[in-house]
Amino acid sequence: MRKNFGAKPWTYPQPVFIVATYDEDGRPDAMNAAWGGIDYDDQVNLCLSAGHKTVKNLLATQAFTLSMGTVEQLTACDYVGIVSANKEPDKFARAGFHAVKSEFVNAPLIAELPMALECQLISYDPNTCHLVGKIVNVSADECILDEKGKIDPGKLHAITFDPVHNAYLALGEKVGNAFKDGLALKP
Repeated sequence: MRKNFGAKPWTYPQPVFIVATYDEDGRPDAMNAAWGGIDYDDQVNLCLSAGHKTVKNLLATQAFTLSMGTVEQLTACDYVGIVSANKEPDKFARAGFHAVKSEFVNAPLIAELPMALECQLISYDPNTCHLVGKIVNVSADECILDEKGKIDPGKLHAITFDPVHNAYLALGEKVGNAFKDGLALKP
């Protein structure tokens, strides 16, 4: 038997994205954005309301970075989601974040978050809050790479958002092989 909940914005896992921008004075800013995902091979979609300082910044600079929230930085990631830069202009620093200028876009990488998408703005609709960004580069700190030089999710320690319980969950163990395990069911 299933229980119906109606139309809700619930999916699992739901990434914890930290969107980072520079403001008009070159000061870094960041916000937590739980609603987003990959679209096409080189695009990301986010739902961000126009009132956010970060949105105003990215509309002005046409660029942003999108870092994965991590277990180690959970408190800082949550902080930038509950405090507005419209009221606390130094929230980036108060979170303990340090900005490193991206080589590819006019936006900061967050030194404490080891994986980021570096993006150019494609479009933004303030009525629907729908943002589309072009992924220009993916960067990862060497500390989360495996012996083959690829990103190791076990070292990244990414967190996901549980929208039902308003909780953060750590991504877990490897349980199978994509594009391989299902072959066992082929005739």
